[in-house]
Amino acid sequence: MTDRERRALLAWYRKHRRDLPWRRTRDPYAVLLAEVLLQQTQVERAIPFYRRILARFPTLAALGEAPLEALLELWQGAGYYRRAHQLHALARATGGVLPKTYAELRQLPGLGPYTAGAVASIAFGEAVPAVDGNARRVLARYYGLAAPGEAELRRLAEALVDAAAPGEWNQALIELGATRCTPKKPACAGCPLGEGCRGKRDPNRFPLPRRTRKKRLDLFALVLVGREGVVLVRREGKRFSGLYGVPMGEDLGVLLREYGLSGAAFAGEVRHGLTHLDMRVRVYWARVGADGLDASSKPLSVLDRKILKKFEEAFGETGALEADLGVASASKHADPDAKQP
Repeated sequence: MTDRERRALLAWYRKHRRDLPWRRTRDPYAVLLAEVLLQQTQVERAIPFYRRILARFPTLAALGEAPLEALLELWQGAGYYRRAHQLHALARATGGVLPKTYAELRQLPGLGPYTAGAVASIAFGEAVPAVDGNARRVLARYYGLAAPGEAELRRLAEALVDAAAPGEWNQALIELGATRCTPKKPACAGCPLGEGCRGKRDPNRFPLPRRTRKKRLDLFALVLVGREGVVLVRREGKRFSGLYGVPMGEDLGVLLREYGLSGAAFAGEVRHGLTHLDMRVRVYWARVGADGLDASSKPLSVLDRKILKKFEEAFGETGALEADLGVASASKHADPDAKQP
């Protein structure tokens, strides 16, 4: 890449960059929060979460002093909750003060090469690259690389970083990929890197799409209606850890026996997608003698909110707390494909 093209890209970025809230600050915590959110959340969806979390926890120290559940409550709807766990662990591990170098940032929970590079370059001015999916696409197309390895891309990116404005340079590459050098139908006309771009004649070849096959997981969920709400359990494990939700498992019979039930009414089915997983959940419900909880009082995953919504759609919005519906009265909703308890 020529010096002229590099200057052209920076000039293009300064003129055309989107006005995003995290670009108005170099506060390391604010930069970190934005980058963590943007790992798996689109820009427009990330903005309200960014503002909400900063309003509640204006400093990294304030975040570290708060319980994890308080952050998870604000994170509801952003998905990929492991990010929240790692951000909270980072806040506590650092005592509320981020280290200033890429090497030190890489040692913190949840900070991979991209996020550490983004924080180091944008907040602290260290001349290190930050290669996300957008920057990867720009570099692959410019250099005509169909299947570039991460080490190869990092080597190229390191050679291009502008020592005087490393944060701006990294954001310029990312912005170009996000707004012009897009996966489909890139706007090559007028691109600041168009002069030397090897992939502009056939941009769909560079890079070739990464093909991943999703696994399917079939689950059963039990909406257990108590005197004051629904029974909620705290999730453990890789998915939705730390959040609350209705009892769920792969065997309906096991679930029913765990709660001393001989049967439950079928309410419907919901589907939920994760990066590498398609989930199909058959929703059942029954009344129990426990008090239960107001579902709005605990942080719930998007999947659990879908499950409760499906229950409400099946039996009316007041069904969860007021309607005295028995299992027999809901037999018309029986699921013919479900495992029988």
